[in-house]
Amino acid sequence: MNDKPGSWSWMLLFTTTATLTCCALPILLVTLGLGTAVASMASAAPWLIALSLYKGWVFALSGAMILVSALAVYRRGRVCPLDPELAAACAKADKWNKRFIWVSGGMWCIGFFFAFVLVRISS
Repeated sequence: MNDKPGSWSWMLLFTTTATLTCCALPILLVTLGLGTAVASMASAAPWLIALSLYKGWVFALSGAMILVSALAVYRRGRVCPLDPELAAACAKADKWNKRFIWVSGGMWCIGFFFAFVLVRISS
C-alpha cells in the first residue's frame, strides 16, 4: 500500500502555490519597494500576467479545490481497512492529507490577503 500523499494533494499545493506566485507575491514585492523584481518575474514568466488578470477565478477555483478536498478527508464515516498493514498505511496517508490541506489552506489565505485585502487597505 502506498503511504505517500495522493496526487490530488500535490495538485492542492500546486494550485495554492500558483495563487501565491501569480497574485500575492507581486503585490508583496511592490509593497516592499521591489518593483524591479516584479518586472523581472513578468519578463521571465509572461504567463503570470495572464494568470493575474483572472485572479478572481484562480482563487475561486483553488479555494473550491481545497474545500472539496477538506470535505473528502474530514467527512464522517471514513474508515481504514481492518488489515493492520493497510490500516497503518491508511492512517499515515490521512495524516499527510490533513497536513497538505492545512498548508494549502494557509497558503490560500495568505495569498487572498495580499491579492484582495491589502490592495483595498493600501489604496
